[in-house]
Amino acid sequence: MFLENKYPIDELVKRCKAGERKAQEMLYKQFASKMLGVCCRYATDRMEGEDMMQNGFIRVFQKIGDFRGEGSFEGWMRRIMVHSSIEYYRKHHKMMQLVELDEAGAESSTNPLATAKLEANDLLLLIQQLSPGYRIVFNLYAIEGYSHREIATIVGITEGASKSKLSRARGILREQIIKMEGKKYGYAG
Repeated sequence: MFLENKYPIDELVKRCKAGERKAQEMLYKQFASKMLGVCCRYATDRMEGEDMMQNGFIRVFQKIGDFRGEGSFEGWMRRIMVHSSIEYYRKHHKMMQLVELDEAGAESSTNPLATAKLEANDLLLLIQQLSPGYRIVFNLYAIEGYSHREIATIVGITEGASKSKLSRARGILREQIIKMEGKKYGYAG
């Protein structure tokens, strides 16, 4: 029997608030794989994603006393992981280069073949290959659901720069998907 299934999440949170190390370990085991997935979207590779996740869990345990039980604990933890990943990136990499709105440019048309059988791991690898500025904005907007105004505040850029980065990230991903799918089916691209 797995330890993490022994207690309901609200009981684990209560025990973590009391500083119980065993409860922290159980909570970690229960959510580590999901939170690693969140962090890897902001990382350049899995190893960096693991570092981001570790920092995120440290922050979760430091701030667990702030969780008031309003909304889901997993959602609360996810927000901490996202913010922690962005902070990690800021500390360990030079911050994003600003992209002018003119650079967003026109996006190429979609190839129906390109969206056919793309697996989640393939998409994660493509997202990780985006430049850091594009990757962070794409994840915050397309996956986490933040508005451009919220992204601008979190990342420290203008709303226009956020929109530009999202547009460019989508264009780059679209081109990469078309190339990848074209190779699978023997088409030049």
